[in-house]
Amino acid sequence: MAGRKDWDNAFTGVDLKGTVQGSPSFAGALSFMRRKYSRGLSGVDVAVTGIPLDMATTNRPGARFGPRAIRAATPGISWARPWPWDFDPFDRLAVIDYGDCEFDHGDPASIVSFIEAYIGDILDQGVATLVLGGDHFATYPVLKAYAQRHGPLSLIQFDAHSDTWSETRQRLDHGTMFYHAAREGLVDDTRSVQIGLRTTNDEPLGFNILDARWVHRHRPEAVAARVKEIVGDNRVYLTFDIDCLDPAFAPGTGTPVCGGLSSWQALEIVRGLAGIRLVGMDVMEVAPAYDAGEITALAAATLAAEFLCLFAVGRAEAD
Repeated sequence: MAGRKDWDNAFTGVDLKGTVQGSPSFAGALSFMRRKYSRGLSGVDVAVTGIPLDMATTNRPGARFGPRAIRAATPGISWARPWPWDFDPFDRLAVIDYGDCEFDHGDPASIVSFIEAYIGDILDQGVATLVLGGDHFATYPVLKAYAQRHGPLSLIQFDAHSDTWSETRQRLDHGTMFYHAAREGLVDDTRSVQIGLRTTNDEPLGFNILDARWVHRHRPEAVAARVKEIVGDNRVYLTFDIDCLDPAFAPGTGTPVCGGLSSWQALEIVRGLAGIRLVGMDVMEVAPAYDAGEITALAAATLAAEFLCLFAVGRAEAD
């Protein structure tokens, strides 16, 4: 693992004395956490990539601008290691900003296979992905790529919605893709968990559900412990729909639902997951047109940085 010294962002400024300094948070190229933009994957551990899709939304569109908004929020949190972790993930992981998955939105029938192949090419070079979304449907082709290489995964899903509503034909729909993922064996629903749900679905398949009321009635440590009990030592894909957070903390999303998690709850639960066998991760459904003061993008950016810490811990324990 190359770590920070080899993969730090090259976007710097020079003062009048010629001293090289880091760009201030309000200037410079807006890569994720000031990482280098690159399509070269040699020696890389994690490629951060956006999937600017919002064709599958069932309410308000605009999540195609989510990856850009999340990146723009990261310089303000990139000046020091994520608190309260006692290490900097970029000292342990070589991370690049791989840019966006540029599918043809005018050819909807090609989108699933295109995204699957795009992610698969990254995975085939021994590199994991941190995906920035984009509507949540994009997680489905990402899971197809991961399952092809790792087998059925445990899914840890933070969400206001189950996304397991059934349908008789497969559509571009951000409310049905985990129904198909479970039916196709991409995820093992009996060893997967959905956190923060607060919408009605009378056919939850075999997923373990820790709904919003359950989460509010338990400490984050208890939530994390239950999640780890469910997934065990399975390989895990972690997906976070930003609407898991209450609209007070994340208004910038297409289908907000009252009664959700606070930013503090979500962050503490995520930190409690250290030690899971994390193989891939994403933060989805940021729609900046509905944001207020960019707080949704900031929450998503902070969560994404936390996911890198989780991934670094898992890598260290596996070595």
